[in-house]
Amino acid sequence: MSTLALASVAAAGAAAGLGSCSGSGTGPGAGSGPGSGGSPAGAGRPLRPPARHDGCVTRGALPDPACTPGAVLTTDLTRICRPGYTPTVRSVDPALKQRVYRSYGIGRHLRGAYEIDHLVALELGGGNDPANLWPEAASPTPGYHEKDALENHLHDQVCTGRLPLERAQSQIATDWVSAWKSAGQPSGYAS
Repeated sequence: MSTLALASVAAAGAAAGLGSCSGSGTGPGAGSGPGSGGSPAGAGRPLRPPARHDGCVTRGALPDPACTPGAVLTTDLTRICRPGYTPTVRSVDPALKQRVYRSYGIGRHLRGAYEIDHLVALELGGGNDPANLWPEAASPTPGYHEKDALENHLHDQVCTGRLPLERAQSQIATDWVSAWKSAGQPSGYAS
């Protein structure tokens, strides 16, 4: 998604009274991601409406773009770059996690085999909207550990002014695996 497209998402959020895409997730498209059935606090707005809510299939390490297009909660760097920001917006209840697993056809799994991940990372302004969530596998590599490392790398790049936030959001939402490879396959993550 282009920077212009992300900017138009932010503008649409502002027009809907969400300011910097930081609203309650009550505008158009809110709660319309995998498993539908309501949006959690800090949901944000989907980058585009999901085309479906079940029968979702991962594409290797990438989510199904028809089910998980991504969602942005904020583009406010003063919030995103403030230490301790991410825990203040993380809010995905167990019932929503189960709906997301089911939307991808995962009924049961071993502990640690998957995590419900945010496509656009919270630390990059992503939201808790179901359209931003998918069951990401730990392996094969790259898996959720490598995406966590990329998220940390992009957050550092954004917060030091070396990368525009909208570009980081677009890279991770479009193809995080290519972004990880382009960044030199960063390692070291904090879960």
